[in-house]
Amino acid sequence: MNHFGSSAGKVHWILVLALLLILVGGFVAYRTQTDGGNIAIRDVRFMGSNGIMMSGLLYIPKGVDAKNKAPGILAVHGYINSRETQDGFAIEFARRGYVVLALDQTGHGYSDPPAFANGFGGIDGLKYLRSLDMVDVDNIGLEGHSMGGWAIGIAAAMMKDAYKSCVFADSSTGTYGCPDGTPTYPRNMGLIFAKYDEFSALMWLSPVPKNIVKSDKLKKVFDTQEDVVVGKLYGSIEEGTARKLYQPCMTHARVHLSKEGIGDAVEWFQMTLKGGNNLPPSNQTWYWKEIFNLVALIGMVILIVGLGGYLLKTDYFKGLQEEPAPKKSMTGAGWWIGAVIMVLLPLPIYVLAWLWHWSSKGIAKESFLFPQQITTVLMFWAIYLGIVSLILFLIWYFATKKKSGATSANLGLTWKEGFKWGKIGRSFLLAFVIVFIAHLTLAISAWLFQTDYRFWVFAIKPLDALHFGIVLRYVIPFLFYFIILGIVLHGQMRPGKPDAAVGMGKETIINIALLILGYFIFLAWDYSSLFAGGTLRLAAIRSAALFGIVMFQYIPIFAIVGWLTTYFYRKTGHIYVGAFVNTMLITWIIVASQAIHYKL
Repeated sequence: MNHFGSSAGKVHWILVLALLLILVGGFVAYRTQTDGGNIAIRDVRFMGSNGIMMSGLLYIPKGVDAKNKAPGILAVHGYINSRETQDGFAIEFARRGYVVLALDQTGHGYSDPPAFANGFGGIDGLKYLRSLDMVDVDNIGLEGHSMGGWAIGIAAAMMKDAYKSCVFADSSTGTYGCPDGTPTYPRNMGLIFAKYDEFSALMWLSPVPKNIVKSDKLKKVFDTQEDVVVGKLYGSIEEGTARKLYQPCMTHARVHLSKEGIGDAVEWFQMTLKGGNNLPPSNQTWYWKEIFNLVALIGMVILIVGLGGYLLKTDYFKGLQEEPAPKKSMTGAGWWIGAVIMVLLPLPIYVLAWLWHWSSKGIAKESFLFPQQITTVLMFWAIYLGIVSLILFLIWYFATKKKSGATSANLGLTWKEGFKWGKIGRSFLLAFVIVFIAHLTLAISAWLFQTDYRFWVFAIKPLDALHFGIVLRYVIPFLFYFIILGIVLHGQMRPGKPDAAVGMGKETIINIALLILGYFIFLAWDYSSLFAGGTLRLAAIRSAALFGIVMFQYIPIFAIVGWLTTYFYRKTGHIYVGAFVNTMLITWIIVASQAIHYKL
């Protein structure tokens, strides 16, 4: 890592490695999701209610057509996810001979906004699935994870005779517009609810997840006065009153990334739907797609580094290459104090940003300018953290300036002659070219392999015109944050002895640790009580479960940020290329994966 881009030959090999990872990752992911060519996958669009265009991935097993109909399953993701999050379920359902529609909820993925409209899109998804001449309409299943369960629950209530059985994966009836469950509604219900699900109080009125078996709400659905027994079949499949509770040992978001959770859903549909094949629930291959999607994602990040090294050697951009100015940052005990502050400061500001702005009013309310609720929360977090970090930095800088002799050039902010706007502009252009090419590889991969770059809840999706327009709305606040981050990281917290910085590899590891260690600490502290058999430590705070799950994505995001900002600072001696690249990349990642709450 120390010498990425140090010679033309090494840069070429880095680019070759990156492209190889992207191609191999995409190809293996494609072969996995198509079961080696036995499943055809179509990217479909269809008109839903109230003029909202819906998006989905349609999985069609080989040999299924109008003459050879197959059972159908509507699979719906949860909040701030997209159709690809259902890959594990969809692949395994399709491998067993079911036609599967993995739906983008309204306002999610490529379905039109706003989010939550039209019963989350579940009714329209079920109507579309039933309209396909290859689907046996007498054998249709519904599966939904989290908020996707509410989507299928609403569809089941509105179209009572349009499905035969359903799976609620870490979801519930009687929540957010989904009717209360009864012994007869929904029909043939399999419930997968994890032992450490963060939303058990919301969904089943049981603060401790494993105790949902004692919940009166759950007992009503299972038509029993006793505690619900995990794994026991209640009711009658033939009469449509069948019930079964599965309780895998995991958290809410892990269910759609687990062989156990996906196997439970497969088992239930094999029990309650006619048709398909008898491939055992334990026979699963979907995880290879997850692994190789991750391989492609890593390839894209390496590509950004390789492209940077390559373009900085071209005639147009080579003038940006400079050694960093002599180190004048904190040292000794002062550095360690600064490190502790940098690690911990984002955490209380993160919690406060959620408390102040989640589902808020005024400027934080969804609007034409800021149409994504969670992106808006994260934007305010970045602004607040940037302001506080800047204040602390200025106090340090002016208190130590005379003694250290530091100038703005030592911070990577200016050159000896002051600001060079031409070089700043060229830094912006370099960053744009790099991120554009990275996005181009994703667009080609999506076209060629029908995959994106992702792992679990962290996804990098291609931008369509709508999401690109939203990126432009949020990009300036995030740029402010990344400029401040660059000044603090490379001007104040640059590791090493006075006038002697450490090597690039060591500096990269230190900077990544400074950026992600706090989130590990927070999540370990918050979840330790849950894993000990209780609740999240912050369970009493509104939306605590949601902002904890969102924080998991901060770890890969800031690992990427730490690598890229360090690399480009060491190559150019200034903060600008890294700040511009991170602003464009991270704003793209966040916006493309979030729900749109305002009808644009």
